[in-house]
Amino acid sequence: MAYWLFKSEPNTWGWDDQLAKGEAGEEWDGVRNYQARNNMREMKLGDQGFFYHSVNEKRIVGIVEVCAEIHPDSTTDDERWECVDIKAVRAIENPVTLDMIKDEPRLADMVLVNNSRLSVQPVTEAEWNVVLELAGEKD
Repeated sequence: MAYWLFKSEPNTWGWDDQLAKGEAGEEWDGVRNYQARNNMREMKLGDQGFFYHSVNEKRIVGIVEVCAEIHPDSTTDDERWECVDIKAVRAIENPVTLDMIKDEPRLADMVLVNNSRLSVQPVTEAEWNVVLELAGEKD
């Protein structure tokens, strides 16, 4: 299994919106960055990701799972843009902020720290475990 981070502005698509989609999940559509799209091309069913509220909150608020592999993005006719579907797994009871991540030396190489604008990014297994530790959770 691989791990990922999905960033969204909470006022555009937030954790509550994701939860409301239930088992069916929702397309992670609208991505118009090649690197983010290429990351989605690497995803497999069952991969997990952090759901990150960007802009003012800047915190990980939930865990999602890839429930449909790469397919055309339904929000455009441009064949270059594809997406996966994700479904909510569970909320992070104690959200992990960007400041907490930046203050943790074990996360110094995390993509979120070094390329915070990338909307879909990989997370290593070690980083995944450290973030869960910061949240007071276990996988």
